Amino acid sequence: MNSTRRARLWTLVVDVARGGTIEVDHVCAASVSATGVNSAAVAVTLHATPREVLCASDPTASELEELTLTLGEGPCVDAITGGCADLVVDLAAPECLARWPVFAPAALLAGIHAVFALPLQVGGIRLGVLDLYRTRAGGLDDDQLADALVLADTACAVLLDGGRRHRATQGEGRPERVGLQHPEVHQATGMITVQLGVTAAVALIRLRAFAYSHDRRLRDVAGDVVARRLRFDSTDLRYDEGD
Repeated sequence: MNSTRRARLWTLVVDVARGGTIEVDHVCAASVSATGVNSAAVAVTLHATPREVLCASDPTASELEELTLTLGEGPCVDAITGGCADLVVDLAAPECLARWPVFAPAALLAGIHAVFALPLQVGGIRLGVLDLYRTRAGGLDDDQLADALVLADTACAVLLDGGRRHRATQGEGRPERVGLQHPEVHQATGMITVQLGVTAAVALIRLRAFAYSHDRRLRDVAGDVVARRLRFDSTDLRYDEGD
């Protein structure tokens, strides 16, 4: 990537930050305007769970990230686990529906037809993924893809920098701050690990399966586990109604 492109995109990120400390949500916002997509999000990988959303550009991006987290499938999952960009130009294509039988129809229902998932990694270290969502089918052109790759590298650099998050008033067009917004998922996963005597990965799968089969958001089910209204055990589930 040439220095002119990097300089142009860095200027765009700085403009989004409006004089504040550069954070990953500024890179997320810049990626929307630079690549011509409709929505974007950045998620990171943690040892206890497969991914944690740091920022989402709008409610649609938040919904798609929630779907990915709940279902455990989709281009964004594959990009993190495989370490390669997953550029999906048409989620309605038969091969996509076969590859992601639950995620693809759900994303289409949410109005998303193309997904471009770019892993955030340094050598063999995988930090997360930059997810770009578009409401129409079709690929990124060469310049848009090149910009997306530079912005993914920029997001990596910002994440590794570890600077403090800028806390100024959020301006119009800035990404929706979602932060590490689901601590109850981590808590619930730990509780299910103890209840079932399984690994955290298996516990999260059980939590996801319950959320999906009951058509509920993952964080809501996790809240019930933490509040001890819902308990997993080796044979069945116990659900206690109450406050």
